[in-house]
Amino acid sequence: MHWLLMLLATVGTCPDLLVATATSANPAQLDTLSVLPALRRQKRDWIWNQMHIDEEKNSSLPHYVGKIKSSVNRKNAKYVLKGESADKVFRVNEDTGDVYAFERLDREKISEYHLVALIVDKDTKKNLESPSSFTIKVHDVNDNWPVFTHRFFNASVPEMSAVETSVIHLTAVDADDPTVADHASVMYHVLRGDEHFAIDNSGLIFTTTKNLDREVQARYEIVVEARDAQGLRGESSTATVLVTLQDINDNFPIFTQTKYTFVVPEDIRVGSPLGSLFVEDPDEPQNRMTKYSIVQGEYRDTFTIETDPTRNEGIIKPMKPLDFERIQQYSFTIEATDPTINLRYPSATTRNRARVIINILDVDEPPVFQQPFYHFQLQENLKKPLIGSVSAVDPDAAQRTIGYSIRRTSDKGQFFQVTKQGNIYNEKELDRELYPWYNLTVEAKELDSNGNPTGKESIVQVHVEILDENDNAPEFAQPYNPKVCENAAQGKLVVQISATDKDITPRNVKFKFSLSTEDSNFTLMDNHDNTANITVKYGQFDRERTKVHYLPVLISDNGRPSLTGTGTLAVTVCKCNERGEFTFCEELAPQVGFSIQALVAIFLSILTIAVITLLIFLRRRLRKQARTHGKNVPEIHEQLVTYDEEGGGEMDTTSYDVSVLNSVRHGGGKKPRPGLDARPSVYAQVQKPLRRTPPSARGGPGDMATVIEVKKDEADHDGGGPPYDTLHIYGYEGSESIAESLSSLGTDSSDSDVDYDFLNDWGPRFKMLAELYGSDPREQLMY
Repeated sequence: MHWLLMLLATVGTCPDLLVATATSANPAQLDTLSVLPALRRQKRDWIWNQMHIDEEKNSSLPHYVGKIKSSVNRKNAKYVLKGESADKVFRVNEDTGDVYAFERLDREKISEYHLVALIVDKDTKKNLESPSSFTIKVHDVNDNWPVFTHRFFNASVPEMSAVETSVIHLTAVDADDPTVADHASVMYHVLRGDEHFAIDNSGLIFTTTKNLDREVQARYEIVVEARDAQGLRGESSTATVLVTLQDINDNFPIFTQTKYTFVVPEDIRVGSPLGSLFVEDPDEPQNRMTKYSIVQGEYRDTFTIETDPTRNEGIIKPMKPLDFERIQQYSFTIEATDPTINLRYPSATTRNRARVIINILDVDEPPVFQQPFYHFQLQENLKKPLIGSVSAVDPDAAQRTIGYSIRRTSDKGQFFQVTKQGNIYNEKELDRELYPWYNLTVEAKELDSNGNPTGKESIVQVHVEILDENDNAPEFAQPYNPKVCENAAQGKLVVQISATDKDITPRNVKFKFSLSTEDSNFTLMDNHDNTANITVKYGQFDRERTKVHYLPVLISDNGRPSLTGTGTLAVTVCKCNERGEFTFCEELAPQVGFSIQALVAIFLSILTIAVITLLIFLRRRLRKQARTHGKNVPEIHEQLVTYDEEGGGEMDTTSYDVSVLNSVRHGGGKKPRPGLDARPSVYAQVQKPLRRTPPSARGGPGDMATVIEVKKDEADHDGGGPPYDTLHIYGYEGSESIAESLSSLGTDSSDSDVDYDFLNDWGPRFKMLAELYGSDPREQLMY
């Protein structure tokens, strides 16, 4: 009667529910309700709204579900069901309203069915009441067992994990209604692997031991069963879990050998690998952190052991050069550890030490210099027999003799030499202002007993520093082009000058300035700060008389010894306006001070010109002597030569000795010289002019002059003969002629073959020489 008590509690708020529930009850219950004075039946069309049925009924079909009933009471009325499952799963008796299920119902597929009840006229098919919706709910029964979401699961857990470390959470699903007590509850159980793992009621698998060692067993297979909490009989669901142990660094490295032996040459480079050490570490590569160290022995500073991160090997490298002549064998103990291992993990290894022996092989090594480089100092302008010495020795036991030489890598090396003993000296004086440093490369070669190189050599750098000496006089710091107005007043500043020195200038350098001669109109004032002022002394310059004033300035330094240089200032006198601005100045070439080197160059130039002048004079003199060779001057002037045709030289000419004619003047004749042509003289055919001649004058000099005048007149008035300056006559001279060409076509005003026109480019100082020996420009224009 519990449903009746519930109905009474809610009757005041929901009387329809009371009527609907009561209608679906049996008639005896309705009679009991009718005696209650507080209840009043209300009329309604449909007197029901919900039905229930259990799933998976084992009784024969159809299964009675419930009854629908309307207040309409007509003989021609019938009940009809509408809906998706009407006439398929559920059917109604059209006369009584009883509803039946014609299929076994499964709540896990459909838990509720929604239908529409109608009461219609059998004949007209019209609704006698409004349609009413109702629900048929399927009651759950515990007819399903749990099922895992997957048949196989993969999980992992670090090795050596603590007890009850979570591994994986499994889930098995029960399709029954979870709202019904214990219908969907699941119980889990480990069927295989329970010695290391367990599972709780939530499906969480955890470890039950702390000795899970990946190096012993890396994988575990666990079989888990899921059962219904009510112990429903039937097939249980199982799943397989594959648990993989994650590696941790819990194993110390172990040497594969107790002793390692290596053989290396003594000339192995520092830092080069000479051998490898191998260890065994069962951990995975990412967890191998081996550290190698030398724990016993006196050679910890000679060798180092580096770890190869890819192969976990120990690479032995020398930290110092090895020397067979000093040590032939090295021996020490090494240890392999892993500093990243947690000491709480147990480790049974004891073989983490080994012995290393390194044997050194002797090789023929090149000479070794005593120093990595050499630095020597040399005073400039000085030749020293010894600048410095280099020394190299043979590191081998043979102790061969060493020979030295300078490698000629540049022209600078030619200034130095090295002896067999390694002494370096300079062969010439050096100028610091030209090269302040000389970098030499000295070679050392091993020599055999005969003094021949054996092929082993070494080099070393030698730096020679040239020390400064005060050997350069000071000079103007820059070219000055001072100008002054012709009407400049007394004390007017013309220019401020300063000096510089090619030598190394110390901080306390002091230059002194002075005038070499007292100038008539300029004053020099030393400012005692390495500058000086040039000012006007009197003023009022005469520009018409002097346009440029040359002012020699003496500049001295405070070196030891002190040097003095001379610089010349060319002060140009300019026209200026009323404001003192220059309006017109003479264009002059830039004047610079004359240093000692410039004066020497000028002196050499003048000496060269003098030597050239002397050579020209001597050449002309020798040429003149060549013309007069073998004859005295009177004979040459008295000899007449006729040229019938030009031949190879003077030997091809027809010569006449005038001495025969001279005999007339002396009153007698001379016999012809033997060997001369005996033909009649041309002069005998000359018709003398008809004029009276004093007897005393016959045969005198007047007759000779008359003959010459006659022959000259004939040559001048002979129109058929070629002129004497034609190439036909003088184009070719004989090989034996010492007078050279007689033609004036190829000659100029000078007998010299040297062109002295270049003297015009040497400036006003050589103007006189250019006028004396150079060609006249006007003559060049005529040609």
